[in-house]
Amino acid sequence: MFLGIEIGGTKLQLGLGHGDGHIAALWRGTVDAAAGGEGIRRQIVAAVPELLAKANADRTALRGVGVGFGGPTDDATQSVVKSHHVAGWDGFPLAAWVSEVVGVPAVICNDADVAGLGEALFGAGKGLSPIFYVTVGTGVGGGLIVDGEIYRGVGRGAAEVGHMHVGVGGETVEHYTAGPGIARMARDYFPLWVRDRGDFPLRHLVGDEPDRITAKAVAQAAQDGDKHAAAVIAKAARALGSGLLEVVTLLCPRCIVIGGGVALMGEDLFFRPLREFVVAHTFPPFVGLTDIVPAALGEEVVVHGALAMARKKFGVGPRL
Repeated sequence: MFLGIEIGGTKLQLGLGHGDGHIAALWRGTVDAAAGGEGIRRQIVAAVPELLAKANADRTALRGVGVGFGGPTDDATQSVVKSHHVAGWDGFPLAAWVSEVVGVPAVICNDADVAGLGEALFGAGKGLSPIFYVTVGTGVGGGLIVDGEIYRGVGRGAAEVGHMHVGVGGETVEHYTAGPGIARMARDYFPLWVRDRGDFPLRHLVGDEPDRITAKAVAQAAQDGDKHAAAVIAKAARALGSGLLEVVTLLCPRCIVIGGGVALMGEDLFFRPLREFVVAHTFPPFVGLTDIVPAALGEEVVVHGALAMARKKFGVGPRL
């Protein structure tokens, strides 16, 4: 049995399983960013015995740990490069620390890469290759999976589609497409909408307090018929589409799998305009070769991938 850990900016998850697409037991907690990396590490120390007790297992059953970390990681040193969301992680030797805490060897990788592995092996990309995975939430991350293996460039990551530049001022895909970017665009436009329209669905949701606008509120307003809110989401989809155009041109993956909270806006608001933009602007010989689909593994996607990564690294028998 293996232990899979997801360390995010807002969420911490631990799961037990055999790395075969099934999770035997799951522990989920909320990250207190103010407590920093040390606070998350204390949570992990407390969560491991709780999870083992929940599964009626002990540490002797574990053969290895896989960790998906919310930030860039270094393959050679198995350490964190940095976290963009939580202080106290820069240069931290995470694999060695986890191994000491749990008592078995550990392997770490960026969470989007790990999630991509999960979707490629067990989710929307199962049986296909190459798979390009994108997560769109608080930030925008990416992962490239080729024949069931994570592509890591020279060892500090690759496929960072969120940091591709799409704006004339050097703005990135993440600047427009991540949840905070969607909320920011709506807040910027909000006074103009009030002046021109007076009454509209987003105003019903937040009153006259634009600071209350979130990406979720923008999506709800768009579903309620707010055309301006829908236009903001369409702009976010076009920004992501601009990044995906370059992905298709450079890599021509068989499938692009998109997960994360923003992707939950669904087919009409998000996926359809995204696909239409990509099809309309793709390098003509590549049109129709890459499917763009929603992720299938939900909130546990990083745990699935972390368990599979641990099995690949520390398991015995046939590779997945």
